[in-house]
This record gives sequence, C-alpha cells and structure tokens, in this order.
Amino acid sequence: MDQKEEMNVSRREMLKLGAVGVSLAALPSVLLAGSEQEITGMTAVELSAAIKSRQVSCVEVMNTFLARIERVNPDFNAIVSLRLPEELLAEAKACDEELNAGHYRGWMHGMPHAAKDLVNVKGLLTTKGSPIFKDNIAAKDSLHINRIRNAGAVFVGKTNVPEFGLGSHTYNNVFGASLNPYDGKSTPGGSSGGAAAALRLNLVPVADGSDLMGSLRNPAAFCNVIGFRPGPGVVPLTNNFMEELPCNGPMARNVTDTAMLLSTMAGYDRRYPKSVPIDPATYAAPLKRDFKGTRIGWLGDFNGYLATEPGVLDVCTKALGSFRGIGCEVDEANLGYPMDKLWQTWLTFRHWLNRSAAAPLYADDSKRSQLKPEMIWEIENGLKLTALDIFQASAARAQWYSTLVTAFDKYDYLVLPTAQVFPFSAETHWPKEINGRAMDTYHRWMEIVIMGTLSGCPVINVPAGFSEKGLPMGLQIIAPRHHDFSALQIAYAYEQASRWNLGSGPVA
Repeated sequence: MDQKEEMNVSRREMLKLGAVGVSLAALPSVLLAGSEQEITGMTAVELSAAIKSRQVSCVEVMNTFLARIERVNPDFNAIVSLRLPEELLAEAKACDEELNAGHYRGWMHGMPHAAKDLVNVKGLLTTKGSPIFKDNIAAKDSLHINRIRNAGAVFVGKTNVPEFGLGSHTYNNVFGASLNPYDGKSTPGGSSGGAAAALRLNLVPVADGSDLMGSLRNPAAFCNVIGFRPGPGVVPLTNNFMEELPCNGPMARNVTDTAMLLSTMAGYDRRYPKSVPIDPATYAAPLKRDFKGTRIGWLGDFNGYLATEPGVLDVCTKALGSFRGIGCEVDEANLGYPMDKLWQTWLTFRHWLNRSAAAPLYADDSKRSQLKPEMIWEIENGLKLTALDIFQASAARAQWYSTLVTAFDKYDYLVLPTAQVFPFSAETHWPKEINGRAMDTYHRWMEIVIMGTLSGCPVINVPAGFSEKGLPMGLQIIAPRHHDFSALQIAYAYEQASRWNLGSGPVA
C-alpha cells in the first residue's frame, strides 16, 4: 500500500480502538437529577467559589465529575489515561483537609482537570497519540501544567489528540477516535479535540490546549466552546530565541472561565527568552467594556480564495449581527495580500518545525514504521528545505504582518470563520474536497486558520451558530499583537450578545 492509499484508509478501524459513537437519541434524554447537574453544570468560576466557601467539598466535586465521566465518556472518548478513582478521591480529601486547615492553593483548588495528551503531567502518560510513546510516563510537568497544579487542580487524566497533533481530527492508534458531543458520530476537531469535547460534555470545568494550525480554535468551533490562541510568549513555551508558531492556551465553556485559566497559564519566566513580562492577573480583571464605534473587518472567504462548505458563510455572516448589536461597525475587508503565497509560507514553516521535532524518530527504522503518513510527509518535505527557503518564508511572513499592521490602522479587529467545513464524520480521514474543490493536502481544508497563526496576533474562537444538521461553527476574532486582553473583552461582549454557548447545557 503506497502512502496515498494509506492516507485514504477508512477510519472505521480507528473508531473500534476507542469508544464507538452512538446517536444522541440512544442516550438518556435528561441529566441525572441532583448534584451532578448542579456541580458539573457550574461555570468554573462558580465552582471555584462554591469550593472556597465550602458549599461543596472537593470530595463531592470529584465524586460527581468521576460519575459523569464514567457515564458519558465511553460514548465520546474525550478523556484518556484516566487515573484510579481511589487515588483521585484521596487527593480530593487532602484538598478538603487543606481548606479546613486554612490553606487555599488557588482558584482551581480541588477542581478536576484533564491535560492535553501532548503535554507532560508528572507521573501520567504522555503518548502524543503515538504507539511509539504509549508507555511514556512524564518525569515532570510542563511549565503551564505546573502552574495549573499550583493553582490547586487535581489531574484526573489526559484529553485525546491526533497522533503528534497532526490534523484537525482527533483519532490515533493508541486510544482511537474522539467523537463530537452534538451527534456522537462526527469529529470534535483537533488537535485539542478531546479537550473541546470534554468541555462541552461537562466532564471538566476548563481545559488546556495547544495551537499550531488552529488546534485551540477549530475544535472549539466544532464543539461550541471557547478556544483562545494567545500571542507568542504570553504562555511561555520554549527556551530558544525563535519566534514561536506553536503555543499553549486556555479553553472553556465561556469567555470568563477562559480568561481565568489564561491568568493561571500565563506569566513571565526568565528561563524562556520570548516570554512576555506581563502580570498574569491582568487576564482575571473584569471583561465588560463598551464597544460602541468599534470597527470590525470581515474577511470571510478572502473573496472566494478559500473553499467553504455551503452554509458556513451564511451562519457566520448572520453571527456578525451580534457585533452590530454591541455597537460595532462591520465592513468587508480586503487585505490585498496574495493568499496562495501565504499558504506556501505556511508549508515551509510547518515542514521545518515537524522535521526539526521528529527527525530522530524518522532516522530510526523501527520508529519510522510507526509514524503516521502525514508525519512522514512533513519530515521528508522538511528534509528538502534549504536555509534560503526558511529565510524567504520569514520575509514573506514579515510582509503578511506588515499587511495586518496596515489593516489595523483601519479596523480594531479582524473576523473570519474558524473552519471551512462543519464537523464531518469521524470515519472520514480528512475532507478531500470542499464544495467541488479538491484539497491537495491532509490539512488544506484547515487553511483558514493559518492567517491568525502567522500573524503572531492573539486569536479567539467564539461560537457562531449551527448548521441545518445542528452542528456548530465558530468565528475567529483576531486582535492586534499584544492585545490579548482586548481580544478577551470583545469575545465576552459578543458572547453576551449572541448567547450561542451560554445556557446551552451538555448534550449527553
């Protein structure tokens, strides 16, 4: 079987590895009465206050979330590597004892948390969705995970990812596929697909994610939650001096909880030269702000450059009414940059990053045979790159940034759809065509997110509405560089006006 045939293989076998999806009609039509609905349905901020004031105990909270995970997760496979209940309840009991002794760790004290399976949680598996790392136990926490731990969270397990985070469709050979909460058979997106699904299913109060090619944004759109890609260095990532295209960031069911988690994950660390020297408490400040007269530039499909599934633009343009409802002026924006050039720039950077990270695996024959075809494709294209290729891509990216600087002279924010398609069947490897236009790579259908990544600007996904089949779509809001708090503020104002995610309970 050649690479192309292997990449076209049915996902049915992948689904068998994890929980097989079921129709929502086959699930209970109402939530369990009593504490489960009350506790798991709270916002993270509300739950935090209830724990601190001892309206609920940490043991009660843990028991309730574990019961919901046991009941709901097998049908959606959002959380993997779940720890033993007795271990988690012992940690929850210790959290209660600390509160009784007057020791409060922070706003996440005693709250269950599942970390994305691309990052390290000390003592837990970090598989990256790869059989190569199926037995890999983390020796220490990643930086932002350690900050979440210090804020009081109790780690219950990990959230599922695509292998190595490649592709916005969460399935792998270790745990199988995760499924969309809205129909139990579509993809929740990726690579933070497990995190987004876990949030929408009320399996966790908040979630951490990461983003290179929309991995905080696409799954948030597909699961009707919030996903925020902060600007480079807001959440320190690496100890090198190169500009950071990947990032870690927060996800939640609402903007306020997203901002609170960012206030925990963010913050300067002198060991990370690109980290931004800002007080992370800034992000926990009140988000309410008057946006009357704010100028919004609508990018849409870039004048037809991007293929979109019928209905996507209709949902998104209708959602623009919520910006108008808070006093914004919304106009179509034409940036005048050759978008095909931006795509080639993106391919160069992505090949380079994946080749740099995974070349040792490729060099080992036994490990190469276990790599997914997409990773091999990325690495082999990365091996063809020259120093001049990287330099020219950097220059093209600088031109893109300059284009956005000019755009932000006219507009305060830029807005565009978060995805080019609605959630598709989890048995589909990746969309081969959109509205009659062929997709020439495994990730071309996600092209709409690279504009934000290459900008170096903060980008937040907010829910936009639903397709005729009842599946979610989102909007990306791009704020100027270093205006992360401003991005959260306008997302909050939009959220209050649109209400697409507020008050919409779990779907199982």
